[in-house]
Amino acid sequence: MIYLVLFITFLKIGLFSFGGGYAMIPLMQYEVIYHHKWLSNSEFMNILAISQCTPGPIAINLATFLGYKIANIGGAIVSTFAVVLPSLIIVLSLSYFYFKYHNLKLVKRILNGIKISVLSLIFSVGISLFTSMERSITNTVFVIFYFLLLSFFKINPLIVIIISGIIGIIFKF
Repeated sequence: MIYLVLFITFLKIGLFSFGGGYAMIPLMQYEVIYHHKWLSNSEFMNILAISQCTPGPIAINLATFLGYKIANIGGAIVSTFAVVLPSLIIVLSLSYFYFKYHNLKLVKRILNGIKISVLSLIFSVGISLFTSMERSITNTVFVIFYFLLLSFFKINPLIVIIISGIIGIIFKF
């Protein structure tokens, strides 16, 4: 019975949460703490912290850890599967229609519009991160430097992250 309740709960979370993993957290918190009373708020926050520290998408990590805490290995499997199932179905459906109709002018126009909106979303996140960082000439120079490395010299982003970490350590000491 617990597996069915877990499946329905996490399926609902996966189906009605838009905006990525962080958008799922409040719904998971409500369902697990207040609706089903499976965990305390403190337990939830500890599991959330662990989920953020482990590699992988936060929503899947959180669903897995919560499912495990509630119903062991079976709960982890059921909750993880249920939370990704709606996205899996939607992506597979979109893939089918894309490959079937990608040559139509209407589909190309729709995809072009989506590309523009995705670019603007990424750009707005970049601006938001830039405006929230510590203001200094050094930081601004490094932002421009890293942008040039990534955009024009096509340096691997992992290398840029490692370089920036090393430079951060050097400037801190």
